[in-house]
Amino acid sequence: MARNLICLIILCGISASCEQKRPLKTCDTFAEMADPTADTLSNWSQTPPGLNASFVSIDDKYPKSVMPEVKASQSYTVTGWKGEKLSGQLLLWSAEDIQQVECEFSDFTSPNGKLSSDIAQARFVRYVMTDIFEPGCGYRKPEDFPSSLAADMLDNLECFNIEAKTVRPVWLSINIPQSATAGTYNGKLKVYARDQKTQEFEISIEVQDRTLPSPSEWTYHLDLWQHPSAVARVQNLEMWSDKHFEALKPQMKMLADAGQKVITANINKEPWHNQCFDPYADMIIWTKNTDGTWTYDYAIFDKWVQLMMDLGINKMINCYSMIPWNNEIHYTDAASKEIINVKADPGTKIFADMWTPFLTDFTKHLKEKGWLEITNIAMDERSPEAMKATVDLLQKVAPELGISLADNHKSYKKYPFIKDMCVAAGAKVDSADIAMRREKGLITTYYVCCSDKFPNMFTFSNSAESVYASWYAIAADFDGFLRWAYNSWVENPLTDSRFRTWPGGDTYIVYPEARSSIRFERLIEGIQDFEKIRILREDLKKANTPESLSKLEKLNAEVAKFNTIEPAEPINDMLNKAKMTINEISK
Repeated sequence: MARNLICLIILCGISASCEQKRPLKTCDTFAEMADPTADTLSNWSQTPPGLNASFVSIDDKYPKSVMPEVKASQSYTVTGWKGEKLSGQLLLWSAEDIQQVECEFSDFTSPNGKLSSDIAQARFVRYVMTDIFEPGCGYRKPEDFPSSLAADMLDNLECFNIEAKTVRPVWLSINIPQSATAGTYNGKLKVYARDQKTQEFEISIEVQDRTLPSPSEWTYHLDLWQHPSAVARVQNLEMWSDKHFEALKPQMKMLADAGQKVITANINKEPWHNQCFDPYADMIIWTKNTDGTWTYDYAIFDKWVQLMMDLGINKMINCYSMIPWNNEIHYTDAASKEIINVKADPGTKIFADMWTPFLTDFTKHLKEKGWLEITNIAMDERSPEAMKATVDLLQKVAPELGISLADNHKSYKKYPFIKDMCVAAGAKVDSADIAMRREKGLITTYYVCCSDKFPNMFTFSNSAESVYASWYAIAADFDGFLRWAYNSWVENPLTDSRFRTWPGGDTYIVYPEARSSIRFERLIEGIQDFEKIRILREDLKKANTPESLSKLEKLNAEVAKFNTIEPAEPINDMLNKAKMTINEISK
């Protein structure tokens, strides 16, 4: 029988009868930062002896050191389409040290067939340090704000140590195969622990007779900015070495499996003026020759883009940036072998002199690679004056290149031709303008950043906000969503999500070595909802019967409630009600 195991090795064992003997295991060490709330612990004296376990809502996060008050639940039901990824949460807690806890799924069976246990995965949730403060982008010190441990990282380790009087969530993922037959499948989740009685939990999967396309076919325009340099630093690898590129594959494969559409690339010096912990290493090497001509080495750029395209991320290549945040670019002087920094403000002669030969050569190179039609010169929150000078030069020198803009100046009216326009959260874009852009094949999305209180994906955020983000997108008629960043990791991302400038978790949504997070899993959940709504709308319109149109009206009414970044009711209730509507219509 195929099995998916989590091993939790604890410091001390206890005496109890054992239903099933398990092989003894030696596990890797496990470390989390000390809980800053340790001096306010609840009373664990009333906790039943041994290992306690119960299904809990995926909407809830539980403090590590506080005895949970939950109503014990031994069964869990999930409903989804063929091809959909579903989530659940099992909570473990104990007043004592417990050794070697393991989770094992059975196959899932129904009168219509069987689903292998391999479709289910259990990952223990690790706690990382986070802030407790109002979102903002101003400079600050983490110690100036209260902190706490937040359950977020889904670790890939088999074993870890857990102390007495602590809580440990386990995140359950169920991937319904597209080939599954519709019906209700029942299976078991067994929880073992050394010297403990085995506990059994019932899982029921209701597979509806509808199919969700593969992530590469989703229409949702997901743009999470990648940071390959951070992978090299965290895994102690030489920048752009073969080992670095190998380490990038599993990290970016996880992004491709979420439906990512955009490759993030840089075309000169650090585009954001080192605002994150790791600077962006050059992908294109500029050299000024002794005769005044220019040479551009695209080897790293080409290798990075090809890696991403091989993983299935191939809709856009967004190249940052002609106007970096300090307008500074650099090149190697062939005569002196020195790196020369140049301030090239948009609209100046040096700006045109530096960028004109590059854009000409870059266009030629992209044509040779077959990438020109999907490549954009990308800008991020630049002033109207800087944008005008840059757009003017692009249209004059390289009109075949597209433009991408993360915009906080409502420029979509001024530049209706921009291929990839992303507006700030809460910005109102006329539906007619979005429709016009969509007819021309142009993308319109929205983004959140450090200053957006809601919806956001900080480590202290309600995890349901990650789902809400996509419901807001479809309610406001956007094509998708942008977030900085996917993996701009802080100094110690495995334990401390705080950053010197922004709220905890703002700079990354996944963890090193292809570790997912609750935030990332729920972001995928919301994207799947977006796709299901889109498909249902198309099917109901096509049917064009009184019954289908009534269902369509009901669905649209639920979606319309999410066209706000200031919801009037708890978002967990909003989402659960709206998902019930989807499930009812999908029957």
